Amino acid sequence: MGQPAVNPPREGTGSMKRILSVAFIVCYVSALTYGNVCHLLRHGTVSHTMMYMIVWDMFCGWSAYDSRVHLIAEGESETYYDLSHPPWGELHAFGYISRENYDPFNSHTGTIGLNVLKHTRHEPITRILVIEESWPKKLNLPDAIWNLRYDNPKDRHSYFRVRTILLPDGTITKQQDSFLSCQARKLSTANPRLAQDAFSGRPLFLNEGNGEIGRDLPVGPGASRISAPSAQ
Repeated sequence: MGQPAVNPPREGTGSMKRILSVAFIVCYVSALTYGNVCHLLRHGTVSHTMMYMIVWDMFCGWSAYDSRVHLIAEGESETYYDLSHPPWGELHAFGYISRENYDPFNSHTGTIGLNVLKHTRHEPITRILVIEESWPKKLNLPDAIWNLRYDNPKDRHSYFRVRTILLPDGTITKQQDSFLSCQARKLSTANPRLAQDAFSGRPLFLNEGNGEIGRDLPVGPGASRISAPSAQ
């Protein structure tokens, strides 16, 4: 019996696959190299949305602490109102965390609190507090996994820090950095060598218009103000 006929491979198919593979590798490595150079030179890292995919810092900054933001309003009778859980429910943009927790610099937390006060009945408000709660992320482990990994019992504790204090008209009277930034600054100042390096590396020209990190901002003509929500 004769052998079955086998179709010979087409000429040029292997070379075409090789060319496409090499071209893909070259484009891929070139894109990563471009993103790495932009990150190194700090140039154009946020020029386009796609830069997030090639700049090599997308997972930097992960900490061992979890945090939540609490919006509290203080009335004239020293009664405190929870503005983080309005009567109409919370807005969860992603997952189970409400929207005020996606604002690490507190750029819009004051506006969120003013909006809740605008649509609710309450006594006259004297001030609005933005409080940050932080705790070690390992405490988020289920009890079963915790008992397998650790010998000591789970002792849940949190650290609270006042981030911002606002007046009812939106004027910021006090603003502080985050809990992690505060702890990092304390570690740096507690080390004499790091403190000396920071002092020797201080530039000759300083911008006196900016408040120091972690200090109270002055109230007056230079105080910041957050506009209240419009009536529309």
